[in-house]
Amino acid sequence: MPTSTPDALWESSALDVLGPAAIACHGLHASEHGHRLLDGIDLVIPVGARVLLSSTETAAPGLLLRILAGLALPSSGVVSVAGVRESATGTADWARRLGYVGPQHGLPVWMTPAEVLDFAGQLADVAALERERLVEAALGRYGLGTVRDRPLRRSGAAVAERTALAAAMLHEPEVVLLDEPLRSAEPADRTLRLRIGGQRRTILLASQLPASEEGLVDQLVLLDAGRVVLNAPISELEARQLPLSLRGLEVLAADLGPVE
Repeated sequence: MPTSTPDALWESSALDVLGPAAIACHGLHASEHGHRLLDGIDLVIPVGARVLLSSTETAAPGLLLRILAGLALPSSGVVSVAGVRESATGTADWARRLGYVGPQHGLPVWMTPAEVLDFAGQLADVAALERERLVEAALGRYGLGTVRDRPLRRSGAAVAERTALAAAMLHEPEVVLLDEPLRSAEPADRTLRLRIGGQRRTILLASQLPASEEGLVDQLVLLDAGRVVLNAPISELEARQLPLSLRGLEVLAADLGPVE
């Protein structure tokens, strides 16, 4: 997988042995509308993990992903993504390493998919010829070829959501943050689009519908009262024959005990 990270370790074979963190949060506190949603989050996600993030507080996962994407600020704590620590003085390196898709596509509906993807390439500082190649490839990969020049307002929510995902993936990010993505898509098509390749690419998928993420994740994280109460491989759930559901995650968290 192409990488923008300058650290030689990130591109070396030692990555598989040393297992550096793709995402690291330490002592993270954050509130929204006066309500504390993150209350001392400590979370480390290794490179290459596919993580389901759920919570007993529905707004907490989305806030955590926005902080990781640099779209919201915590009140305290330290965050790093793909080896880069968040800095108030500049986030260009940060942005090149990640892709983010929110629960609403947030795209100007007067733009076409081709225009959105070209603009995404410009924001990532991709040269013109390479940008043209990447845009054409993305239009095909995400099933946007037939609507490439049609304004999003004429194509419906599903097309807009696919366009947002294609734009987030255009520069081959190392870390992908997905907040309830592609909910307008048919289940089979959604699963197909979210099977994102890249052995060293890390996916953090926030979802309040865990069963819909079956086959897409290999690690489970559950937040409760603003803290991490579960961080375990999905095999732990399967070994106990628990369902991939919010209740199943709660039972597993209680069974495994406090997260170290």
